[in-house]
Formats: sequence, C-alpha cells, structure tokens
Amino acid sequence: MRFQLLGPLSIAEGEDAVVLKPSKPASLLAALLIHPGSVVSTGYLLRALWDEDQPATARAALQSCVLRLRRLFTKYGVTGSAIEAVPGGYRMNADAGTLDLVRFRTLVRAADGLGDAESELYRLKEALTLWQGPLLANVPSPMLHRDEVPGLTEERLRALERACDIELALGRCRQVLVDVWEAARRHPGRERFSEQLIEALYRTGRQSEALTEYRSVKGRMKEELGIDPGPGLQRLELAILRGDDLGPAAVDRTVPLPGRTAAALTAGTARPALAAAPAPAAPPVPVPLPVPPVPSFTGRAAERAAINASLTSGASGGPGAPSGSGSQGAATVVVLSGAPGIGKTALALQSAHDCQDSFPGGVFVLTMTRPDGSSVTPAEAMADLPAPGAGAGRTLIVLDDVTTADQVRPLLPAVAGGAAVVTSRRGLAGLVATHGGTVHRLSTLDPEESQELLAAALGAGRVRAEPAAARELAGVCGHFPLSLRIAAARLLTRPGLRIEDCVAWLAEDLPARLSLADDPRMSVPHVFGRALHRLEPRWQQAFRQLGDQEGLLLSSRVLGDSAEAEEALERLADAGLLEEGPPGPYRIHQLLKIYARRQAREWNRDQTATAPH
Repeated sequence: MRFQLLGPLSIAEGEDAVVLKPSKPASLLAALLIHPGSVVSTGYLLRALWDEDQPATARAALQSCVLRLRRLFTKYGVTGSAIEAVPGGYRMNADAGTLDLVRFRTLVRAADGLGDAESELYRLKEALTLWQGPLLANVPSPMLHRDEVPGLTEERLRALERACDIELALGRCRQVLVDVWEAARRHPGRERFSEQLIEALYRTGRQSEALTEYRSVKGRMKEELGIDPGPGLQRLELAILRGDDLGPAAVDRTVPLPGRTAAALTAGTARPALAAAPAPAAPPVPVPLPVPPVPSFTGRAAERAAINASLTSGASGGPGAPSGSGSQGAATVVVLSGAPGIGKTALALQSAHDCQDSFPGGVFVLTMTRPDGSSVTPAEAMADLPAPGAGAGRTLIVLDDVTTADQVRPLLPAVAGGAAVVTSRRGLAGLVATHGGTVHRLSTLDPEESQELLAAALGAGRVRAEPAAARELAGVCGHFPLSLRIAAARLLTRPGLRIEDCVAWLAEDLPARLSLADDPRMSVPHVFGRALHRLEPRWQQAFRQLGDQEGLLLSSRVLGDSAEAEEALERLADAGLLEEGPPGPYRIHQLLKIYARRQAREWNRDQTATAPH
C-alpha cells in the first residue's frame, strides 16, 4: 500500500487507488504526510483541522480523528504506516515506496547528483509524472491550502524549470515547446517559463512568434505589476531583434532544486549571458530517452499484439510492401489512424514502451504538429533524429499527429533497418502505397474495455459500487478513450460526486461538457475542432450538414448526387470524422454527429449576426 499526496489524497495498491472523501480525517492525514517522519505538533494539527476557529473540544476531537484514521487504515489494509503518538504531537513515517512526495524528492535529489544531462532529465521527468492533478483537491483544510500547497507547488515548478532548461541545452527545442507553452500560460508570473518559451520559439526559427510572445509578456507585466521584464528576457529580446546565433544553450544551475545543498550550488555553473555573436557550435547529437508505460492503459489487445509483432519482426518494408518498392534496409512502417480522441497516441506510446528493448539504437518520439496547430516540417523533425546509419543498431521513431505522407517520407532513411510508428487522423494511403507497411484503423473501445479503463483510472472499488452507472457513463462518453479519461478526471477531483450524477450532468450538454477547465487540450470539442479546421471550408460545411441527418448510417448520396458530394464524404472519412464508405454506407459516431449539429447552429447564428440588415 502507498499514499498519494501529489494530487487528490488517495490510498493505492497496485493500479487501484481509493480517493478519500473530503473530511477531517483526510485533512489530518494530509497534514501528517506533508511532514513524513517528523513530529507534527498538536497545535499545527488543530489549525489544519479547524484553522483559527477551533471548538472548545478540539483536542478531544483530534484524538477521535486519529482513531477514525487508524480504522480507515485497517479497512484498506494499511499496516506498514502507523500514526505514532509522541510527546507534543503525532508522527507518521513514510519512505519513497509508501509516499509519492518522498519519492518525488528522492528522485529530484538523485537527479541533481548525477552530473549527466540525459540521466538528470530522465530522473526529473520520472519525478514530475508523480503529480496527478490538483494538489489536495479533496482535502478541505483552508490552512493546508494556504500555507503548504504553495510550497509544494513551488517544488514541482522548480523541477519543471530545470527539466525544460536541460531539454533546451540538449537542443530539443521543438519537443520542449509543449511543456513551456503550457507552463507559461498556467504560471504567467514566473518569468523563467516565458523566457524558455521565447528562446524555444526563436531556436526553432519562429522569430516573429518569439517577439510577439515577448511583447505580450512585457505588456502584461506593465499593466498588472508596473514593471519591466527582467534582464534575461531583455537580453533575449535584443538577441532576437539582431538575429543573433544564440549558440548552444546552457543548463541553469543557479536555481535551487528541492534537496540541493549549498555546496552543490556553489559548485554549479551559472548560465552565461547571451553573447552578441558566439561561434557556431556543432549541433548536439540527439539521444533517446526510455519510453515509460502509458498510465492506466487498457484494451486494444489485438491491435497491440499485431503492432508489437510488426515492430519486433525486423521485416524490411513490413507486410504488404509493394514488390520492388523497398530495399534490404527499408524501415518497417506501422500507421495508426482513426477519429480524433480515439487513442492513437496512447497505443503508439504503449507499443513503443513494449518493444523498446528490441531497438538498441533507441526510441525517438516526435510530435509532428505544433501547439498552435501548424505542421512541423521534415527538416525540423530531422534535427531531432540521428543521421542515417549513425545509430548503434535498429532505431524506432514514433511520429505523432502526422498531417501528410510528405511529412514522413524524408524521415524514414534515418531509421533504415528500424521501424516507424505513425499516428494520424488520416489514412495516409499514399505513404503505404509507396513504402508498404501495416495500417490499423482504430475504432471506439468495446464496453468491456471501457469498463476496464474506468476501473484503472477511478479504482475498481468505485466502479464496483455503481456498475450500472459506470456502464452508462461509458456509453455517454461514446467509448472514446479521451472522453472516458476526461470523465474519470472529473470524478477523481470530485470524490464525493456519484458516477450516476456525473452521467446525468454530462448528458445534458454533449460533447461540450467533456472537457477540463484547467487544460484546454483535454477537451472533446477542442480535439474535434482541430480535426475539422484542418479541412477546407467547403468540407467543413459538408460536415455541419451531417448533424441533421437521420441515424448514424449515411448513404453515399446523403449530401446530394454529385461528384463533389462524394468527394466531401471521402475527405471527411479520411480526416477521421466518418468511418467506412463505398461500397458500403458511411457511419458517423454519435458524439461527432452531436458536434456537427452544434457546429451548424453556431455557424448559422454567426451568419445571421453578420448579415446586412
């Protein structure tokens, strides 16, 4: 058994976790776990439970809470961690195996002592994966949220800043963009994240976007704080305006990490100021990192087995390669396509994790679409891959969210003799025609797989408590993995919410309510919208028309008997917004049909509003 403090407070065993209900015992447990192995004074615990409004019987009530907590431990089989009554207060021991906070700090301290950038980055990323959502979301203690949560959050942000610094220093500017983009938006008061974002944009050739970001930061600081950006941001702006070559980035060791000693700080090397015109440096050699398993991954057993067999077979060109199209060293190509939110990326990463030992040259994961929706060019992606023939054995690349076959073809020589897993909403038939390979068109999960995913994410006990409601929730979510994970996250951060009540609330406004307020990427409408807006306006309009059609099966003449109508349906199917097609009927998923109807209403409303009166 172990305790999870970095997110909703929970007790976990294996893959199952029980999220505690908001209560005084939950506040007491959190207060003890925040100070593992230390004597926590009675006065501190009283403030954690009642803040400054303590009843006359507070001390007796505290003892009652301790007894209730011990009974809770017995209920869930917690035997290795006991609450000790000691002079002046209570103590609860925990180590890296029983408390995620201790493990986080242990990993960060270990990272700081490695001296190797790759190893340090791996440890920091492992530590950051322990954070599982809003901190202490189910702990109702105002004092802990006021006095303790900010300090814990600061530990995470320092580790994240450090990890992003290392990725910049290793030349992985494009990969780090997603992390620093999100961090800069969520924490606008931390200049370092803004500096990292602007530097990453500039180093990837996006000078105008870097300057726009700088001016946005400067305007916000002037308006909200009445101050100018710090020296680091100002030097960076000047370098961008002059078009300077920034040279190789350096890791900033002046920012203390949790557990770093004063001696280690003194021995560290400060990040140098940006030089006006440093000498060109050789580009860093890309080094792969181990691929971790996908959290709570379930289902897809047949597809996963087939993909893993293709990747580990070492076949050149893969099954189905056209005769004479490849050579002895051609790469095995596996394409995963399907509707937006269907789970292509998760399956690709899980298979990469499964098979990484078969690729001594390493596994490289590249996202082929930027956060703003634009496509990464093959030249940009090539900078993050080893030179052809330079690897120490077979290499695997995962190319995620590819938009065209032309994005992929120039990259395949870098993994000659290895393999490439390509995820795309499109079928990429042109790529398969020229380079062979296997294609897996993913559909929604079946009901049993949906139940398994909910049990893995929510905990088997919570699903067993409301089995009928869990089945209904899977149906409301359309058995889409993305929808199920969003619903599970909402339930995890609201431990008192019944699954049945969540189902009713979601069903009132689908798919709009399948989204999370603190992460715009975890939103079904957002993901559907990104797929739709990649299409030409005429194909977008054709999709909107499908919302008012009867049923989910669509004949080839649903948009009219014309060549353009037939092409529209083919385009929508290729974009993952429809399934099947000639010679059989097309099919549209219920969630996509509801989304099409909503899009049509909004479009008609906008047209009415802008029409001349």
